Amino acid sequence: MSESLRYIQAVNAALTWALDSRSDTVYFGEDVALPGGPFGATKGLHKRFGSERIFDTPISETGFLGMALGAAMTGLRPIAEIMYADFTFVAMDQIVNQIANIRYSSAGRWKAPLVIRMQQGYSPGACAQHSQSIEAYLAHTPGLRVALPSTPDDAYQMLRTAVVSDDPVVVAEARMLYPTRGPVRTDAPVEPVGGARVVRDGRDATVVAWSRMVPAALAAADELAAEGIETEVIDLRWLNPLDFETVGASISRTGRLVVAHEANLTGGFGAEIAARAASECFTDLRAPVARVAAPDVPMPAAPALQKAVVPEAAHVVEAVRRTVNR
Repeated sequence: MSESLRYIQAVNAALTWALDSRSDTVYFGEDVALPGGPFGATKGLHKRFGSERIFDTPISETGFLGMALGAAMTGLRPIAEIMYADFTFVAMDQIVNQIANIRYSSAGRWKAPLVIRMQQGYSPGACAQHSQSIEAYLAHTPGLRVALPSTPDDAYQMLRTAVVSDDPVVVAEARMLYPTRGPVRTDAPVEPVGGARVVRDGRDATVVAWSRMVPAALAAADELAAEGIETEVIDLRWLNPLDFETVGASISRTGRLVVAHEANLTGGFGAEIAARAASECFTDLRAPVARVAAPDVPMPAAPALQKAVVPEAAHVVEAVRRTVNR
Protein backbone atom coordinates (compact mmCIF):
# COMPACT_ATOMS: atom_id res chain seq x y z
CA MET A 1 0.00 0.00 0.00
CA SER A 2 1.31 3.45 -0.91
CA GLU A 3 0.16 6.78 0.52
CA SER A 4 0.96 10.28 -0.70
CA LEU A 5 2.59 12.05 2.25
CA ARG A 6 4.71 15.10 2.85
CA TYR A 7 8.18 14.34 4.19
CA ILE A 8 7.30 15.58 7.68
CA GLN A 9 4.14 13.44 7.66
CA ALA A 10 6.24 10.41 6.73
CA VAL A 11 8.46 11.06 9.74
CA ASN A 12 5.38 11.26 11.94
CA ALA A 13 4.07 8.01 10.45
CA ALA A 14 7.36 6.23 11.15
CA LEU A 15 7.37 7.45 14.76
CA THR A 16 3.77 6.32 15.15
CA TRP A 17 4.76 2.89 13.83
CA ALA A 18 7.70 2.68 16.26
CA LEU A 19 5.70 3.66 19.33
CA ASP A 20 2.72 1.50 18.34
CA SER A 21 4.61 -1.66 17.39
CA ARG A 22 7.42 -1.61 19.95
CA SER A 23 6.61 -1.27 23.63
CA ASP A 24 10.31 -0.66 24.36
CA THR A 25 10.41 2.57 22.33
CA VAL A 26 10.27 5.97 24.02
CA TYR A 27 10.66 9.41 22.47
CA PHE A 28 11.97 12.58 24.09
CA GLY A 29 13.55 15.94 23.37
CA GLU A 30 12.79 19.63 23.54
CA ASP A 31 9.17 20.61 22.75
CA VAL A 32 8.31 17.20 21.30
CA ALA A 33 5.37 16.20 23.52
CA LEU A 34 2.64 18.78 24.12
CA PRO A 35 3.85 21.21 21.41
CA GLY A 36 4.07 18.39 18.83
CA GLY A 37 7.63 19.18 17.83
CA PRO A 38 9.14 22.40 16.46
CA PHE A 39 8.24 21.32 12.89
CA GLY A 40 5.26 19.08 13.63
CA ALA A 41 7.03 15.72 13.41
CA THR A 42 5.49 14.50 16.69
CA LYS A 43 2.06 16.07 16.28
CA GLY A 44 -0.59 13.97 17.99
CA LEU A 45 1.81 11.42 19.45
CA HIS A 46 1.59 12.62 23.05
CA LYS A 47 -2.19 12.45 22.99
CA ARG A 48 -2.09 8.92 21.58
CA PHE A 49 0.76 7.38 23.59
CA GLY A 50 0.90 9.42 26.79
CA SER A 51 3.61 11.00 28.91
CA GLU A 52 5.44 7.77 29.71
CA ARG A 53 6.21 7.14 26.04
CA ILE A 54 6.82 10.67 24.75
CA PHE A 55 7.92 13.55 26.92
CA ASP A 56 9.71 16.88 26.91
CA THR A 57 13.18 17.40 28.35
CA PRO A 58 15.06 20.37 29.74
CA ILE A 59 17.25 22.29 27.31
CA SER A 60 20.22 20.01 27.91
CA GLU A 61 21.34 17.92 24.95
CA THR A 62 24.17 16.45 27.01
CA GLY A 63 21.72 15.43 29.73
CA PHE A 64 19.06 13.79 27.61
CA LEU A 65 21.53 12.02 25.31
CA GLY A 66 23.22 10.57 28.37
CA MET A 67 19.77 9.50 29.51
CA ALA A 68 19.18 7.91 26.09
CA LEU A 69 22.35 5.86 26.42
CA GLY A 70 21.40 4.67 29.90
CA ALA A 71 17.92 3.75 28.71
CA ALA A 72 19.33 1.84 25.74
CA MET A 73 21.78 -0.06 27.95
CA THR A 74 18.95 -1.18 30.22
CA GLY A 75 16.47 -2.52 27.68
CA LEU A 76 14.71 0.38 25.97
CA ARG A 77 15.02 1.68 22.43
CA PRO A 78 14.94 5.44 22.89
CA ILE A 79 14.61 8.02 20.16
CA ALA A 80 16.11 11.35 21.19
CA GLU A 81 15.40 14.44 19.12
CA ILE A 82 17.91 17.27 18.80
CA MET A 83 15.91 20.30 17.72
CA TYR A 84 18.61 21.65 15.39
CA ALA A 85 21.64 19.65 14.30
CA ASP A 86 23.82 22.59 15.30
CA PHE A 87 22.99 21.85 18.95
CA THR A 88 24.62 18.43 18.59
CA PHE A 89 28.00 19.93 19.37
CA VAL A 90 26.88 20.61 22.94
CA ALA A 91 26.60 16.83 23.41
CA MET A 92 29.52 15.51 21.35
CA ASP A 93 31.11 13.88 24.40
CA GLN A 94 28.01 11.74 24.92
CA ILE A 95 27.75 10.88 21.22
CA VAL A 96 31.39 10.33 20.27
CA ASN A 97 32.97 9.10 23.52
CA GLN A 98 30.07 7.24 25.11
CA ILE A 99 27.27 6.22 22.72
CA ALA A 100 29.50 5.26 19.79
CA ASN A 101 31.96 3.34 21.99
CA ILE A 102 29.79 1.49 24.49
CA ARG A 103 29.67 -1.83 22.61
CA TYR A 104 33.46 -1.82 22.14
CA SER A 105 34.40 -0.51 25.57
CA SER A 106 32.17 -3.08 27.30
CA ALA A 107 33.55 -5.95 25.18
CA GLY A 108 30.08 -6.50 23.77
CA ARG A 109 28.29 -6.78 27.11
CA TRP A 110 26.26 -3.63 26.40
CA LYS A 111 24.90 -2.08 23.27
CA ALA A 112 23.22 1.19 22.39
CA PRO A 113 20.11 0.56 20.28
CA LEU A 114 19.09 4.21 20.14
CA VAL A 115 18.22 6.80 17.52
CA ILE A 116 19.30 10.42 17.48
CA ARG A 117 16.93 12.28 15.19
CA MET A 118 17.71 15.80 13.99
CA GLN A 119 17.11 18.21 11.15
CA GLN A 120 19.80 20.30 9.50
CA GLY A 121 20.70 22.61 6.65
CA TYR A 122 19.69 26.06 5.62
CA SER A 123 16.26 27.63 5.43
CA PRO A 124 15.38 31.25 4.63
CA GLY A 125 16.14 33.51 7.59
CA ALA A 126 17.86 30.85 9.72
CA CYS A 127 21.12 32.05 11.23
CA ALA A 128 24.55 30.42 11.16
CA GLN A 129 23.92 28.49 14.40
CA HIS A 130 20.76 26.93 12.94
CA SER A 131 21.86 26.12 9.38
CA GLN A 132 24.86 23.82 9.42
CA SER A 133 25.06 20.43 7.73
CA ILE A 134 27.09 18.29 10.11
CA GLU A 135 26.99 14.80 8.60
CA ALA A 136 30.75 14.61 8.02
CA TYR A 137 31.46 15.09 11.73
CA LEU A 138 29.17 12.18 12.54
CA ALA A 139 30.33 9.87 9.75
CA HIS A 140 33.90 10.29 11.02
CA THR A 141 32.95 8.54 14.26
CA PRO A 142 33.35 4.74 14.31
CA GLY A 143 30.32 3.07 15.87
CA LEU A 144 27.68 5.48 14.59
CA ARG A 145 25.32 4.73 11.72
CA VAL A 146 24.46 7.88 9.75
CA ALA A 147 21.31 8.17 7.61
CA LEU A 148 20.19 11.08 5.41
CA PRO A 149 16.81 10.47 3.75
CA SER A 150 16.01 12.51 0.64
CA THR A 151 12.40 11.47 -0.04
CA PRO A 152 9.26 10.97 2.03
CA ASP A 153 9.48 7.23 1.45
CA ASP A 154 13.06 7.07 2.68
CA ALA A 155 12.18 9.30 5.63
CA TYR A 156 9.68 6.59 6.63
CA GLN A 157 11.71 3.50 5.76
CA MET A 158 15.10 4.64 7.09
CA LEU A 159 13.71 5.89 10.39
CA ARG A 160 12.04 2.52 10.97
CA THR A 161 15.34 0.80 10.11
CA ALA A 162 17.10 3.01 12.65
CA VAL A 163 14.62 2.10 15.38
CA VAL A 164 15.16 -1.65 15.05
CA SER A 165 18.97 -1.42 14.68
CA ASP A 166 21.11 -2.62 17.57
CA ASP A 167 23.64 0.11 16.79
CA PRO A 168 23.19 3.83 17.49
CA VAL A 169 21.84 5.59 14.41
CA VAL A 170 21.81 9.31 13.64
CA VAL A 171 19.01 10.26 11.25
CA ALA A 172 19.67 13.72 9.84
CA GLU A 173 16.77 15.22 7.88
CA ALA A 174 16.88 18.36 5.71
CA ARG A 175 14.13 20.65 6.90
CA MET A 176 13.88 22.23 3.43
CA LEU A 177 12.54 18.84 2.33
CA TYR A 178 9.76 18.77 4.93
CA PRO A 179 7.07 20.24 2.60
CA THR A 180 7.93 17.89 -0.29
CA ARG A 181 5.38 15.22 -1.10
CA GLY A 182 5.72 11.72 -2.51
CA PRO A 183 4.48 8.12 -2.33
CA VAL A 184 5.28 6.27 0.90
CA ARG A 185 5.11 2.48 1.12
CA THR A 186 3.59 2.22 4.58
CA ASP A 187 3.19 -1.56 4.36
CA ALA A 188 6.76 -2.31 3.24
CA PRO A 189 8.93 -4.62 5.36
CA VAL A 190 11.63 -2.97 7.46
CA GLU A 191 14.79 -2.54 5.41
CA PRO A 192 18.31 -3.48 6.53
CA VAL A 193 20.78 -0.75 7.38
CA GLY A 194 22.72 0.69 4.46
CA GLY A 195 22.50 0.80 0.69
CA ALA A 196 22.85 3.54 -1.90
CA ARG A 197 20.32 3.76 -4.72
CA VAL A 198 20.63 4.67 -8.40
CA VAL A 199 17.69 7.04 -8.88
CA ARG A 200 18.43 7.94 -12.51
CA ASP A 201 20.38 6.01 -15.12
CA GLY A 202 22.93 7.69 -17.35
CA ARG A 203 26.02 7.04 -19.43
CA ASP A 204 28.05 10.29 -19.46
CA ALA A 205 28.65 11.19 -15.80
CA THR A 206 27.78 10.04 -12.28
CA VAL A 207 26.46 12.47 -9.67
CA VAL A 208 26.55 11.24 -6.07
CA ALA A 209 24.38 13.22 -3.67
CA TRP A 210 22.39 12.85 -0.49
CA SER A 211 19.64 14.63 1.40
CA ARG A 212 18.52 17.95 -0.15
CA MET A 213 21.01 17.71 -3.00
CA VAL A 214 19.35 14.60 -4.47
CA PRO A 215 16.35 16.49 -5.90
CA ALA A 216 18.79 19.19 -7.00
CA ALA A 217 20.88 16.57 -8.81
CA LEU A 218 17.77 15.12 -10.48
CA ALA A 219 16.71 18.58 -11.64
CA ALA A 220 20.22 19.12 -13.00
CA ALA A 221 20.05 15.80 -14.84
CA ASP A 222 16.81 16.86 -16.52
CA GLU A 223 18.43 20.08 -17.73
CA LEU A 224 21.55 18.27 -18.94
CA ALA A 225 19.49 15.69 -20.81
CA ALA A 226 18.13 18.49 -23.00
CA GLU A 227 21.75 19.10 -24.04
CA GLY A 228 22.37 15.43 -24.79
CA ILE A 229 24.26 14.71 -21.56
CA GLU A 230 22.85 11.67 -19.78
CA THR A 231 23.66 11.84 -16.06
CA GLU A 232 23.42 8.94 -13.62
CA VAL A 233 22.29 10.07 -10.16
CA ILE A 234 23.02 8.09 -7.01
CA ASP A 235 21.30 8.82 -3.72
CA LEU A 236 23.92 7.73 -1.19
CA ARG A 237 21.29 7.55 1.62
CA TRP A 238 23.64 6.14 4.27
CA LEU A 239 27.11 7.57 4.95
CA ASN A 240 27.82 4.80 7.44
CA PRO A 241 27.71 2.07 6.34
CA LEU A 242 28.95 3.46 3.04
CA ASP A 243 27.86 1.60 -0.08
CA PHE A 244 30.79 2.48 -2.32
CA GLU A 245 30.21 -0.58 -4.48
CA THR A 246 27.21 1.13 -6.07
CA VAL A 247 29.27 4.27 -6.66
CA GLY A 248 32.20 2.35 -8.12
CA ALA A 249 29.97 0.36 -10.45
CA SER A 250 28.47 3.59 -11.76
CA ILE A 251 31.90 5.17 -12.31
CA SER A 252 32.92 2.11 -14.33
CA ARG A 253 29.97 2.85 -16.66
CA THR A 254 30.29 6.63 -16.94
CA GLY A 255 33.97 7.41 -16.30
CA ARG A 256 33.18 10.70 -14.58
CA LEU A 257 32.14 11.66 -11.04
CA VAL A 258 30.58 14.72 -9.45
CA VAL A 259 29.82 14.71 -5.71
CA ALA A 260 27.25 17.20 -4.41
CA HIS A 261 26.36 18.13 -0.82
CA GLU A 262 25.04 21.18 1.00
CA ALA A 263 27.75 21.18 3.68
CA ASN A 264 30.76 23.40 3.10
CA LEU A 265 33.52 22.06 0.88
CA THR A 266 36.55 21.55 3.10
CA GLY A 267 36.31 18.31 5.06
CA GLY A 268 32.87 17.54 3.66
CA PHE A 269 31.94 13.90 3.14
CA GLY A 270 32.31 14.47 -0.58
CA ALA A 271 36.06 14.46 -0.02
CA GLU A 272 35.80 10.87 1.24
CA ILE A 273 33.89 9.82 -1.88
CA ALA A 274 36.42 11.60 -4.09
CA ALA A 275 39.35 9.95 -2.32
CA ARG A 276 37.78 6.49 -2.58
CA ALA A 277 37.10 7.07 -6.27
CA ALA A 278 40.70 8.15 -6.89
CA SER A 279 42.12 5.11 -5.09
CA GLU A 280 39.64 2.42 -6.18
CA CYS A 281 38.39 3.64 -9.57
CA PHE A 282 41.45 5.45 -10.95
CA THR A 283 41.63 3.50 -14.20
CA ASP A 284 37.92 4.06 -14.87
CA LEU A 285 38.03 7.84 -14.42
CA ARG A 286 38.34 9.89 -17.60
CA ALA A 287 38.32 13.24 -15.79
CA PRO A 288 39.14 14.56 -12.32
CA VAL A 289 36.44 14.19 -9.69
CA ALA A 290 34.41 17.39 -9.24
CA ARG A 291 32.79 18.53 -6.01
CA VAL A 292 29.76 20.77 -5.50
CA ALA A 293 29.37 22.24 -2.02
CA ALA A 294 28.89 25.44 -0.09
CA PRO A 295 31.95 27.69 0.26
CA ASP A 296 33.79 27.70 3.58
CA VAL A 297 31.80 30.52 5.16
CA PRO A 298 29.19 30.68 7.94
CA MET A 299 25.67 30.38 6.59
CA PRO A 300 24.11 33.85 6.39
CA ALA A 301 20.54 34.49 7.50
CA ALA A 302 19.53 36.90 4.75
CA PRO A 303 17.90 34.98 1.87
CA ALA A 304 19.77 37.09 -0.71
CA LEU A 305 23.09 36.15 0.85
CA GLN A 306 22.05 32.52 1.26
CA LYS A 307 21.39 32.41 -2.47
CA ALA A 308 25.02 33.31 -3.04
CA VAL A 309 26.40 30.38 -1.04
CA VAL A 310 23.86 27.51 -1.04
CA PRO A 311 24.56 24.90 -3.75
CA GLU A 312 21.65 24.25 -6.09
CA ALA A 313 20.88 22.40 -9.32
CA ALA A 314 22.63 25.04 -11.44
CA HIS A 315 25.93 24.33 -9.67
CA VAL A 316 25.56 20.62 -10.40
CA VAL A 317 24.83 21.38 -14.06
CA GLU A 318 27.97 23.51 -14.31
CA ALA A 319 30.13 20.85 -12.65
CA VAL A 320 28.87 18.06 -14.92
CA ARG A 321 29.41 20.19 -18.02
CA ARG A 322 33.01 20.90 -17.00
CA THR A 323 33.64 17.25 -16.29
CA VAL A 324 32.14 15.98 -19.54
CA ASN A 325 33.86 18.61 -21.68
CA ARG A 326 37.39 18.11 -20.32
